[in-house]
Amino acid sequence: MDTKRLIGGRIRELRRIRNYSQEQLAEIVGINAKYLSSIERGEENPTLDLFMRLAEGLKVELHEFFDIEREATSPKLLRRKLKSLVDKIGDEQVVRVLRVLKSLIH
Repeated sequence: MDTKRLIGGRIRELRRIRNYSQEQLAEIVGINAKYLSSIERGEENPTLDLFMRLAEGLKVELHEFFDIEREATSPKLLRRKLKSLVDKIGDEQVVRVLRVLKSLIH
């Protein structure tokens, strides 16, 4: 998964922890809610100034946006990564991968 999407997801997570809607946070930091939505989806490249305003608005340290290791191991994200990998498996490998997964589950 691309880093911009992970950081955007982290911003979304921190916003939700604070119980802010996108509109509320966007107003606090002085940006459009649609732009914030694009940032959270990893479609935009926020400036350092905007990261600093987001950190202030969310009452977090700037480095917390980049704490994506925990995010990268969330069950939801891992399932998405697993599905992406399975979609790339060649026909000749499907049976072997299925056997490995079954052995891990049982």
